[in-house]
Amino acid sequence: MIHEVFMPALSSTMTEGKIVSWVKSPGDKVEKGETVVVVESDKADMDVETFYEGYLASIIVPADEVAPVGAPIALVAETEAEIELAQQQASAIQAGTAAPAASPASAPAAAPAIASATTSQNGAVKSGRLVVSPRARKLAKEFKVDLNTLQGSGPHGRIIAADIEAAAGKAPSAPVAAIAPKPAAAASVAAPAPIVPAPVAAPLGEVAKFNTLQQAVVRNMMTSLQVPTFRVGYTITTDALDALYKKVKSKGVTMTALLAKAVAVTLQRHPLVNAFYTEQGTSYRSEINVAVAVAMEGGGLITPVLRQADQVDLYSLSRTWRDLVERSRLKQLQPDEYSTGSFTLSNLGMFGVDRFDAILPPGQGSILAIGASRPQVVATADGMMGVRNQMQVNLTCDHRIIYGADAAAFLRDLAQLIETNPESLTL
Repeated sequence: MIHEVFMPALSSTMTEGKIVSWVKSPGDKVEKGETVVVVESDKADMDVETFYEGYLASIIVPADEVAPVGAPIALVAETEAEIELAQQQASAIQAGTAAPAASPASAPAAAPAIASATTSQNGAVKSGRLVVSPRARKLAKEFKVDLNTLQGSGPHGRIIAADIEAAAGKAPSAPVAAIAPKPAAAASVAAPAPIVPAPVAAPLGEVAKFNTLQQAVVRNMMTSLQVPTFRVGYTITTDALDALYKKVKSKGVTMTALLAKAVAVTLQRHPLVNAFYTEQGTSYRSEINVAVAVAMEGGGLITPVLRQADQVDLYSLSRTWRDLVERSRLKQLQPDEYSTGSFTLSNLGMFGVDRFDAILPPGQGSILAIGASRPQVVATADGMMGVRNQMQVNLTCDHRIIYGADAAAFLRDLAQLIETNPESLTL
């Protein structure tokens, strides 16, 4: 039997995928559930496994090429005798013609409409099997290391190359999959450096093609333009928040986590701002999941999600955020880690931006744009003049379900929390 490996749908918005690399080569034996290829979805690189045991007979879509979801990208033959027939079949597919019919003495034709690939978290093999990166699996074979004896040090217990090298007594090699080198931290609790988009090095006068991530952003923005939105601004004094941040920064707390926590706690009192529009009516969510926009090197952005941010303590939230940012750089986030946000924060304050408007993400009711906190001369309650740190925020809302008074009440309560009682965020 010859089986097709299809381009999988790694997210609900994915229409095509790019082959990052083939873990297996034509002629290699493959086991059921083994990673054979790494595919770039709209916002992450995902390991793809085969459902079948046999031999990778032919690669239809090579590395760096793009294929639509559901298109065959490779053929797996169950026996060595079927490899030649599979290669003929692959040539026919690439030529856009029908596959050659198998003679009675030859192997059966490929089973039609078989989804022969699946994805797993950070390269994990499903059904309780080991979570192993493709490079680690390759090194394990090279150094003859038994994977079953190792405890992975990667995200979610994933066995990575460093684990194999340590077990084999080899000096760790430099990572090859990193999109951006990880800066050396001055202390173990230091917050990750913000991802700053690198300038595009394209010759003047030429057209730089959109990468997969940028294409996804384009589709989302075009969808957003169909939604009637309005914006409400508010000035928030941050002196108390800044003082709290100085106290908890040494414990690993990030300003992003502080802001996300403050927003999540406020959303508890304003479930409508956390809701979204459907044709049947307003859909209220069961969780408060705060997404935070992060710029990616090479163009585009991604929105890692802090799940149940109102329920998780501030310190755990900060640890989760550091992990999400690190894996964003490596394009290792799973779809549910960047597509399940119920409310989004977009913070350009780190670039010194005073104020800006954010475009509403598809499937959400609100997004908050946060500017930089700056010293301002203000009139105090006793009629005197004083200097206060203040930041401008702008809330963009879906006017089909949220009205001006709803947005204003949310911003008023958020400001009151930040200005008068930010210490409650640490409880």
